[in-house]
Amino acid sequence: MAALLRTRADDDAPGILFEDRAWTWRQVVDESERRAGLAAALRRPGPFHIGVLLDNVPDYLFWLGGAALTGATVVGINPTRRGQELARDIRFADCQLVVTDTAGAALLEGLDLGLDPDRVLHIDDDPPIDAEPADLLTEEAAAGSEASERAPSDLYLLLFTSGTTGSPKAVKCSQGRLAGIAWRAAVGYGFRRDDICYCPMPLFHGNAIMALWAPAMYVGATVALTRRFSASGFLADVRRHRATRFTYVGKALAYVLATPARPDDSDNSLREGFGTEASTPDRAAFEARFGCRLVEGYGSSEGGAVINVTPETPPGSLGLPLPGEDIVVCHPATSVECPPALFDGQGRFLNAEEAIGEIVNRGPAKNFEGYYKNTDGDAERVHAGGYWTGDLAYRDGAGFFYFAGRGDDWLRVDSENFAAAPVERIVERYPDFAAVAVYAVADPRSGDEVMAAVELHQGATFDPEGFATFLSDQPDLGTKWSPRYLRIMEALPLTATGKITKAGLRRSSWLGDDPVYWAPDRRSFRYRLFTADDRIERTQEFSRHGRTALLPS
Repeated sequence: MAALLRTRADDDAPGILFEDRAWTWRQVVDESERRAGLAAALRRPGPFHIGVLLDNVPDYLFWLGGAALTGATVVGINPTRRGQELARDIRFADCQLVVTDTAGAALLEGLDLGLDPDRVLHIDDDPPIDAEPADLLTEEAAAGSEASERAPSDLYLLLFTSGTTGSPKAVKCSQGRLAGIAWRAAVGYGFRRDDICYCPMPLFHGNAIMALWAPAMYVGATVALTRRFSASGFLADVRRHRATRFTYVGKALAYVLATPARPDDSDNSLREGFGTEASTPDRAAFEARFGCRLVEGYGSSEGGAVINVTPETPPGSLGLPLPGEDIVVCHPATSVECPPALFDGQGRFLNAEEAIGEIVNRGPAKNFEGYYKNTDGDAERVHAGGYWTGDLAYRDGAGFFYFAGRGDDWLRVDSENFAAAPVERIVERYPDFAAVAVYAVADPRSGDEVMAAVELHQGATFDPEGFATFLSDQPDLGTKWSPRYLRIMEALPLTATGKITKAGLRRSSWLGDDPVYWAPDRRSFRYRLFTADDRIERTQEFSRHGRTALLPS
């Protein structure tokens, strides 16, 4: 990545667009060298890890460039994490510096980061290109920005994902692996020098870095940043920057489609969008409304398995593996390959228990570089002769893959992975709950929704308004973590050893005889009883989006 950045040192084409400002690639390299100098001047013994807690602002890309030049590792810090969970991420990743702004500093206030206060750098969103404020750079630091040669094996990124243990895992990505991704994405998805690549997905996520920033830099295209994703601002941003391509994850398309349609929506510069996990109806509606071709692919920051949509891919399918890749669906307990899925004339899944398994790459896991300080996580991925993705799927008779959810305790909401245990620990604080189980249930459009089954203390009754107020008062509750559904049970199901078992809860989801409360509007989380009419409407919504096979049973 250092070598790739240096190819832009004399490039006067636009490199970054942000709000009403622009930087050439030459200026991007200059700014990256200044950050490299500052990082080198502040380096201490130990892992050279720099946490970045920023919105999608130019400084984020300057620090990515600076880290590449000086051999540092950027740790993408997720601002939707809160409290001790956020502090834990920074400490776990051995960050010796944290780069943030006023909003990020407010999230960090009072937390034990394992750092002296002067190791948290407060960067204004965007200092002028000809300015060198004293709190950002010293003359000595700027003079020391000359970087030594980097090696492809240099650790470049730590990207937090989530595992089944409840603690996030930090995916390792070297400079060489990301440079290879940049080349493959640029060539495979047709990036062009005159592209303007709109980046609405967060830069702490692999989608924005691997599918947009890196390939854009490879061909010398322009990156157009927005601070954070905004459905209402999407088309205005596209038009302002004359963007030709963008990336998305999950329900981002659905949120854009929910904005009021206008007759001139297709009057825009978009040529192509690339993403994952959008529903088939949402993709079709987006293409029709905005006149933009969408391309889907399956992959992960770990890089262990890739599945791409082909021209023959049926609606709702992930597609097929790349030629020569031995990617299958296996039963997690036996490692035996699962049989194809069978459906009746109404599309009902006849052999879900047999056909759904984990996506496994039985070839060499050459692109998986492991998790940081997590040998158990490495073993969870690479074992029994293959790379196990942790994602569930099934295949049809022609071999096409269909996503079926995450592993036991994983949830994926609005493209964000997280585990159940941290959510359970928070919900368990509610004084009327004696026991709590949190698990994923299918979202009718894409990914998962959060559901909790709770057992009340004797004599207690469930207060929907009180519970909503309780959730809003929890400082460490992630922005995606609040339960959409709550099942009120007399007793949670237990194994013979007294452990709560969730398998039946997941299957039944919002069906059954127990009272279920839900929040029809996820933004407000005002809970009310889930009625028979709600059940019918939800069922119809699954059908509209081609996810009938994931309905509760």
